[in-house]
This record gives sequence, structure tokens and C-alpha cells, in this order.
Amino acid sequence: MKKSNLFFISILLFAVVFSIWIKSASRTKKIIQPTPTESESNIQKTAIPNDSDTSVYFQETENYTLLELPAFSKNDAVVYHFAYTLCYNEKHEQASWVAYQLTSDEIIKRYDRTNRFIVDRAVKTNSADNSDYKKSGYDRGHLAPAGDMSWSARVMEESFYYSNMSPQDPSFNRGIWKKLEEQVRSWVGEMGTVYVVTGPVLKGQMTTIGHNKVAVPNFYYKVILDIRGNNPKAIGFIIRNEGSQSSLSSFAVSIDSVENFTGIDFFPALSDKTEQEIERTVCISCWNWSIQKQTRKSSSNNSTAVQCSGITKKGLRCKRMTKDPSGRCYQHD
Repeated sequence: MKKSNLFFISILLFAVVFSIWIKSASRTKKIIQPTPTESESNIQKTAIPNDSDTSVYFQETENYTLLELPAFSKNDAVVYHFAYTLCYNEKHEQASWVAYQLTSDEIIKRYDRTNRFIVDRAVKTNSADNSDYKKSGYDRGHLAPAGDMSWSARVMEESFYYSNMSPQDPSFNRGIWKKLEEQVRSWVGEMGTVYVVTGPVLKGQMTTIGHNKVAVPNFYYKVILDIRGNNPKAIGFIIRNEGSQSSLSSFAVSIDSVENFTGIDFFPALSDKTEQEIERTVCISCWNWSIQKQTRKSSSNNSTAVQCSGITKKGLRCKRMTKDPSGRCYQHD
């Protein structure tokens, strides 16, 4: 056979084999993930709950793409849960801030409180636990309130993570702080959607409780952003950790004031112009101070409430009702 013919046949065979290989590779293509860079490693994953399905959808979000998030660095212990994000302060064993978006659909109660407080395994350094609060004289005060998390069984459960708790004086937790939480939900019912950041002021001299030395804050803060239409507005609150009979509006301050008091930069995702305009002042009359209760929808939690079996300091049986399997309320579990 002539060399020219042999060369031609070789070329033809190579072309046929290459064509077959290309078609096969396209059918069995493997996606090879490149080694992430430092900036790519900082991308967080936010889990979106679906109570009707066991699957979980993860949405990748870069820093500051979520409007409610304060400014934070890559060294901060930021933890993403289903309905809220927190920044855990290991030194003081609680979150520096908890941030979330709250919509009018989410404030309609569908699920009852679980009252099952849980150690947050997502906190790498470990969160506080039940023994820290037991017999401390302080409530396990919610930062993101259970009342804002009643739209899903899953987020209701996660609202009871100890990373979402802070030692609160009972008269504060069950009084002025609870009233502020109800006021925020009332605003959501009126406005449709707000962005909330809340937490303890972890500064100054603070006592501690428990074996983890959980700091007892002297003050708490909450900031709320309404970004609707052409007239966005924001309002902040700083309240001492004690009972108060004063009106909520008397605690209202500008976002700048809360930033100066806490050292936290709120709402950095806003444009500089918008951020400056809404954070430097507060308009008391721009907010409706009446509290409207929200209508409850059907709940999948059909368990029957029973009287708590715990004993009070006076030696009497606790009068609270509970659905906790232990038969005890949140103070006696």
C-alpha cells in the first residue's frame, strides 16, 4: 500500500474516533469545580424552608446582597438560618445582631410556640445552653421573636436556638420588649414588608450567668427599615434591660444613634444617599403607634396544652399551659 494512501486512511480513522469521543463526552460530561478563591469562599448559603417537602433549596448569596444584613467582616461568626441571620459573639455567648425580613404573610400565626430551647449546632464554638439560664433569674429572651416565626414549623423551632437568646429581666422581656415586638408586627400588617435588625448592646460592664459566662446586657436595640415607594423610612430603639411603663415612642431614636451606641453599621446595602437620608433623623409621626393584632390561621400543631408540672418559688404548681412533651413550660423545662 502506498504511503500516501496509508496516511489518508490514518487521518480518516482519527477523525472518526475523535467524533465518537466528542459525542460520548458530551453525554457523560462531568462538572469539575475549580478550587474556590478566598472571596468565593466567603459566599454563604441560605436555606429556604419548605414545610410540605423534606428537600431544602440553598440559594447562594454574597455579602450584603440581603438588605437587612448589617456590615460584617469575614472574621465574624455569621450564621444563616431559614428565616434569619445572626452574628455570634463568642466572648459574650449570644448574638451581636439578628437580622431578617418580615412580610405581612409571615406575621399571621400558623404554628404555636414549641418552647423547646435548643443548642445551636451551627455555631462552631458552641452556643450557650439550658444550664446557663437555669435558676439565673433571667428569661431566655428571644432576639428574633417566636411571634415573627410562627409561619413555619421549621423556623419556629429554630427561633428557640440558644444563639437567638439573651438574658433578659423578666419585667423587660414580658413587658416593654414584648410590646415592641407586637408593634413591629402591627407595622408589618400595615406596610407589607419591613427589615429588622435586633440584639443586645454588648458594651460596658456586664454581669454574667452560667458556666459559659453569658453576659447580661444593660441595653437592647432594634432597628426597622421600611423601603416602600419613594419615601423610605427607618426607626431605631434603645431600651434598658428593665421593666418600663413609658410609651414605645419615647424610646425611638435615629438609626445613626443606634449605630453610635452599638458600633454596628446598619443597612449598608442601601445607596449612600438613601442611607444618609433615612438614618440621620427619626420621624415619630410617620409611624402608626396603635397595635393591631393579627388573625390566626389554621395550625398543623394539634397537640393539647396541659398545665405545667413545674413548681414555683412559693412551692405552688405553675399555672402556665404548655404543649411541650416534657409537660413543663419554658421556665421549668
